[in-house]
Amino acid sequence: MSNASPAPSLSSALHVGGRYRNAQRAPRRGLLDTLRIFAKFTFQRPSGTVPQDAIPVRTLTRVELDSAADGSLYRLGHSTVLLKLDGGWWLTDPVFCQRTSPVQWLGPKRFHAPPIALQDLPPLTGILLSHDHYDHLDKASLLALAPTTQHIITPTGVGERLIRWGVPAAKIQQLAWWQETHVGALTFACTPAQHFSGRGLGDGNRTLWASWAIISPKARLFFSGDSGYFAGFAEIGAQYGPFDLTLMETGAYNGDDWPEVHMLPEHSLQAHLDVRGQWLLPIHNGTFDLSMHGWREPLERISTLADAAQVKLTTPMMGEALNLYQLNSSARWWQGLR
Repeated sequence: MSNASPAPSLSSALHVGGRYRNAQRAPRRGLLDTLRIFAKFTFQRPSGTVPQDAIPVRTLTRVELDSAADGSLYRLGHSTVLLKLDGGWWLTDPVFCQRTSPVQWLGPKRFHAPPIALQDLPPLTGILLSHDHYDHLDKASLLALAPTTQHIITPTGVGERLIRWGVPAAKIQQLAWWQETHVGALTFACTPAQHFSGRGLGDGNRTLWASWAIISPKARLFFSGDSGYFAGFAEIGAQYGPFDLTLMETGAYNGDDWPEVHMLPEHSLQAHLDVRGQWLLPIHNGTFDLSMHGWREPLERISTLADAAQVKLTTPMMGEALNLYQLNSSARWWQGLR
């Protein structure tokens, strides 16, 4: 694997005083603002943020995956996507835990079981991480997968955390914004995002967050990770687009409290257009209750917006197979569920 730095105008040198920062500075929030948001999320939750009906999940088996064609894609939940590229399996932001929390007895609980158990996954060529928040980096899942994973590609600093957890350093490659690495015929480009990082009270922004361009001989994908809407999407599109498919964050937003770090559906659609995406697959929804909106709302809103803009949208149910080389629209599985 090797690195290269195209060095567009958004600098990769956003590391000040031991902490990373966004190119577009977000408003600073004081302690009272933080406590207000926490109290609102804890005590003023509206109805409908958790489904009453069972989320439909198509169960996957190892036998099915062993015979899957190259270009197969399966959404496993939240931002966890399983991809077969260049003959090998890749997994984005693997989260198989019951709760996105430092402890498994408290915190947002899964709406549905993963379509396949961790132990049934095939050996992975690689894992791609966007940042270190609990709903994107699950320690137990990562440690369970690491022994049978060849490569783990992370933004700068996240790999150091994995090494402290006991993952062999030889498996890890850490990239800053606009750096690239190559695994076989695949290229992974670490691209900017507007977000933040940290897993505790004292480690805020000590590691970098990122989106990713994934380029294979037959397809180009964009994986947004988490981000607010910002000018960087257009620059990513100019540098690496057009993309056949965007895996775009659409969910866990709150326009009143954190629009600068999580996109509203309108922003998700515009980001898709900015990066020059062809098909849009909305992720970061349908698995955990992480905001104040109804659980179906992100999918409903992005569907309405995409239809109006004549953007090609695919919304597979969890575990449903997609063919990256022959993409098509999926049934809107959430309709009619409570």
